[in-house]
Amino acid sequence: MPLEPVRFAVLGAVRVFRGDAELELGGPQERAFLALLLVGAGRPVAVGEIVDVLWGADPPRSAVNVVRRHVGSLRRLLEPGLAARAEGRWLVRDAGGYRLVTDGDSSDLLRFRALREEGRRIADRSPAQALELLTEALSLWRGPLAVGLPAQARAHPAFDAVERERPAAVRQAADAALRAGRPDAVLPELRQAAARHPLDEPLQAGLLLALAAAGHRSEALAAYEAVRARLAEELGIDPGAELRGARDAVLHGVRGAEAGSSGASSGVSEGPWPDGSAAPAPAPPSPLPVPAQLPHDITAFTGRDVELDEAFALSGADGSRPGAVVISAIGGMAGVGKTTLAVHWAHRIADRFPDGQLYVNLRGFDPSGAVLDPGEAVRGFLAALGVPPERVPHGVDAQAALYRSVLDGRRVLVVLDNARDTEQVRPLLPGSPGCLTIVTSRDELPGLVAAHGAHSLVLRPFDAVRARAFLVRRLGAERVAAEPRAADEISELCAGLPLALACVAARAAGHPHFPLTAVAAELREAHGSLDAFARSDASVDVGTVFSWSSRAVSAEAARLFRLLALHPGPDLSLPAAAALAGLPVRRARPPLGELTGLHLVTEHSPGRYAFHDLLRAHAGELVQECDTEADRRAALNRLNHHYLHTAHAADRLLAPNADPLPPPPAPEGVHPEPLADDDRALAWLTAEHAVLLAVVETAAVSGQPAQERIACQLAWSLEPFFDRRGHWHDGLAVQRTALDAARRLADPALEARGLRGLARVEGRLGLHARSVPRLERALELFTGLGDDTGRAHTHRSLGWECDQQGDLPGALRHNQFALGLFRTLGDRAAQASVLNSVGWYHALLGDHRQALTHCFEALTMLQQLGDRYGQAATWDSIAYAHHHLGRHPHALLGYRNALALLRDLGVPYVEADILVRVGDTHLATGDHEGARTAWEEALVLLRGLNHPDAERVEALLNAQDGHAGAV
Repeated sequence: MPLEPVRFAVLGAVRVFRGDAELELGGPQERAFLALLLVGAGRPVAVGEIVDVLWGADPPRSAVNVVRRHVGSLRRLLEPGLAARAEGRWLVRDAGGYRLVTDGDSSDLLRFRALREEGRRIADRSPAQALELLTEALSLWRGPLAVGLPAQARAHPAFDAVERERPAAVRQAADAALRAGRPDAVLPELRQAAARHPLDEPLQAGLLLALAAAGHRSEALAAYEAVRARLAEELGIDPGAELRGARDAVLHGVRGAEAGSSGASSGVSEGPWPDGSAAPAPAPPSPLPVPAQLPHDITAFTGRDVELDEAFALSGADGSRPGAVVISAIGGMAGVGKTTLAVHWAHRIADRFPDGQLYVNLRGFDPSGAVLDPGEAVRGFLAALGVPPERVPHGVDAQAALYRSVLDGRRVLVVLDNARDTEQVRPLLPGSPGCLTIVTSRDELPGLVAAHGAHSLVLRPFDAVRARAFLVRRLGAERVAAEPRAADEISELCAGLPLALACVAARAAGHPHFPLTAVAAELREAHGSLDAFARSDASVDVGTVFSWSSRAVSAEAARLFRLLALHPGPDLSLPAAAALAGLPVRRARPPLGELTGLHLVTEHSPGRYAFHDLLRAHAGELVQECDTEADRRAALNRLNHHYLHTAHAADRLLAPNADPLPPPPAPEGVHPEPLADDDRALAWLTAEHAVLLAVVETAAVSGQPAQERIACQLAWSLEPFFDRRGHWHDGLAVQRTALDAARRLADPALEARGLRGLARVEGRLGLHARSVPRLERALELFTGLGDDTGRAHTHRSLGWECDQQGDLPGALRHNQFALGLFRTLGDRAAQASVLNSVGWYHALLGDHRQALTHCFEALTMLQQLGDRYGQAATWDSIAYAHHHLGRHPHALLGYRNALALLRDLGVPYVEADILVRVGDTHLATGDHEGARTAWEEALVLLRGLNHPDAERVEALLNAQDGHAGAV
């Protein structure tokens, strides 16, 4: 008999229920253990973290064994009858710790967060409904978080972080209530929250605005005076801009959202104030980019009029009918023209989707097996829609939810090409009824039709009439009419497949004096294999067409065609093709031109070449038949070295202060791409992004130690690019692959680098419970190896982790240790970078003169080294220190120098961050107009990035408006 469902509660007392019966949890330690797992909300909790919560700074020697006993007891409580040492369903081992498997149905905390997120998502569209959701979320709190736990346990940062979510939700509900015209709905909860958090200025600002909107203007002003006095008495400070702005809004009768109260949205309700004055109109949302990702249309498109009419009927007269339209071939046939039809149709209706068009090749049936991960596709779409990488959550489900939220209320056309199955497609389907999704696949995707109401449009090969029309369009009516029987035979030999017809037509068009009878005879006499794609009812194997086409090129082009099948990525450049063939770039250009001329390879964008997967499969068969295993391995080795050596050069340009592992010598025939500067390095890495991911993966699983080592080195060379562009999810996958390969090689030096690389990207994603132990283990390995360079860089990473946890003295200490090591090593580039870090932490700790001493020393070295990015960061540190020393003209000069460098480098977020500090400095001098100008420039940049910091800058500008009104 199955057990009844289990429910967990932590928003109040820690409790567990099976069905309606509450389970007995045991003593304080057992409750603290469970509470820590619950606030972890599905993330692994490290054993060290559990020990800290249960015993603090003085754990017994048996602590780990006691934790294991608690684990076993909790598993048996949740699943009576569970076998000894079995994990069971609820509590599993993960990432060196333990994870409680919960969701919104079983955890009150996750239910609370889901309701908050849904309320945030619909707040602009329906504030009244958002208010209901937020009120329900707040009703889940039955007291302080994990009430009854020992104070030592509740002091852990994880509990504090969750506790702060409650007042944030109250502020969110207050904003929704104001905009729905129902301020009384939240006043009781708002008053209680304000009493619990008397120094929380955003919360107090929300209380002021709600009181005034409910007609309690005098109480609102009295509340402001009480908070102002308390801030002065306890902290020695005046109210901040947001609280002052709320006071001014109350005084002048301005609605709360316009005053920049505390909400995530800037809109307001349409109802009047109690005094009868009208509310201002909502502020428009920040505009999102309008992507235009469709591949180019084929001007010679023909033969699909009936299918196009059906497609237009499916998409509706105005192109707005919701759902997914599946284009599939009978029996999964390739080469029938699914992509061509989808792209042509999409171009025809693109103007009906003013918010843009998204396109991705999912590579579902790529012969290399490199099927595109749905998460990678979702992240690509989010980037195209203007979502900054740092706002992309971890996990495909969360990323897909954000994708649907961004598309909500917008009209976007989405083309998902070459899908493998429904599961690959599902995360990429918009939720908005204004969007249309076109999916192509060899599979008929019955799951998509059944579960999502998709319409099926089946393509079949051309019949004789349409095949002849295709040839007329490519070769001209006169030539086809002159030899109608030959044209019909060509159509029959091509089995009606548009791809095969295109290859033959290209060959015939290139030789206008060849009679079509001769072309048909050549084709009839050719022999191909391509058994995997042959139609069972076709009289001639379609592979024959491709075999015949490949024989029509020079020997050098034929060899290149075969070797291109070894390339693991979705496309490649001319230099990469040259590396595969072991040719100089100038010698590889003519054979590649031959292949594109015959449609065996397509140049889908300038300088980027790709196969149709049917042709790739044919080339794959040929390379297995015609080239030895040694030749194939040599070609792949040249290709991997091409990418490794070019990526290493890019790494040195982007991060001259890093700790590179020099690549082995390149084999003969490899000519890495020349990268003149960091701009060229970024351009190359951006173009090769998807390819480099595939190269790391295939090299790592090759089973060849030399290639596994290349996978490791390539992964580490990509670190600066992923970090600068915020591609942390891709970085996470690559670094995991590299660490696994390093461990298989049983090389402690490689393992130490792998641990550090993975820890750095985990830290960027907020997975600090994983990243810190990895860094500590990496430090042990580097120390045991006597690798002082590795130790120094690992101390820098540990310093950054301390910074993220608010431990500024610890951050300074780690960076000072690194600086000592770099000075001993004589590594000037790394020394210069860490000097700036040491100066920055001195500034944050208030020692501004020491900060300037270190930063000016760093600046001199960075200028000598030509490190522009490092110079910009150091000018920012210098300006910050000058500002806090009251040397405002010096600060503005430093900020101007930083901005000049950053604008040249194209780093808009950092530029916006510095512009905010420029505004602060202008404000400190009394130059309100200068402050406004700087903040407005920052706001433009942040809105262009759709970055959440835009709200903070809007609050600064609103406060300035309040100041001007008061004057």
